[in-house]
Amino acid sequence: MKSHQQFPLQKNNSFAVAATTPVIYYPKNDQELQLLHGVIEGDFYILGEGSNTLFVENTTPVIIKPDFSGVTVNETKDYYEVNAACGENWHDLVCFCINQGINGLENLALIPGSVGAAPVQNIGAYGVEVADFIESVVWFDFSENKSQLLTNAQCQFGYRNSIFKNLLKNKGIITSVTLRFSKNWQAKLNYQGLNCLPENCSAIDIMNAVIAIRNSKLPDPKMIPNAGSFFKNPVISAEKFSIIQSIHPNIPHYLQDNDKVKLAAGWLIEKSALKGYQMNGAAVHDKQALVLTNINSAGGKDIKNLAIHVQQKVFELFAIQLETEVRLIGKTGEITLGNVS
Repeated sequence: MKSHQQFPLQKNNSFAVAATTPVIYYPKNDQELQLLHGVIEGDFYILGEGSNTLFVENTTPVIIKPDFSGVTVNETKDYYEVNAACGENWHDLVCFCINQGINGLENLALIPGSVGAAPVQNIGAYGVEVADFIESVVWFDFSENKSQLLTNAQCQFGYRNSIFKNLLKNKGIITSVTLRFSKNWQAKLNYQGLNCLPENCSAIDIMNAVIAIRNSKLPDPKMIPNAGSFFKNPVISAEKFSIIQSIHPNIPHYLQDNDKVKLAAGWLIEKSALKGYQMNGAAVHDKQALVLTNINSAGGKDIKNLAIHVQQKVFELFAIQLETEVRLIGKTGEITLGNVS
């Protein structure tokens, strides 16, 4: 199995922060995963493309970076089923499907990261989540040292959440994902930015619109290091929302099930007078406040401290606790910012 010792990770995270792992492994099949049985007894972190990861210390745990590859398509009368290995690039998979006439993922175009990371975070954008299409995942269980199939229901998907961030955290690796797409495709245009498209538009039209919107709002990590949306959009009670709306009548909001309301974290940050705010080489992006950036060789700790400052300011103004969408990794593994209340 391919591996490197004392490996620098600056080119393996989209924040471009300097960090070093004592060793990085690149398993490409189940047999090589089985060889890691001893490794997982210590501290480790499973790394995809590093587009949702912030290393907050100079040293990281052992890194496992799966290198599984391949995409296959099966077709029935009513559905397409697409199986993609965990190491495949997510946006490349979206483009592959749309170009093959397999519609559904167009709203999720240009989301950075690997296929294997998509179910963990239950990535979503423009009113669509990857959980809407996942039929099953193949899960390599570390304790049993073998693979098993998990259904959509067993993945326990929620908003930017799944069983892989909770009960199964660090207990295995997703090695492939099977997605199912109905041939009776319906465009999802009810989200701001897409609701101006005609009802008879194609999936390619939607994909191109999503790409254009994302490019206009989000900085290219190759030019300005960032990890996209740093915070989750908070979901609050209808009662609490009515109080906030009485003060801010034009607040963007999205009604949810169970008498809940989702708010736009970027709007909350902007209203907290933080758009463009800079701190020790880290900054709140001046076009999209939901994005934290590394504009001047900031370290992971600097970006973390900026995130804490944003949390505090939003809480002071709205009494809302922002939670990170980006995963923060310390020397021994994942950490949290904690509560500011």
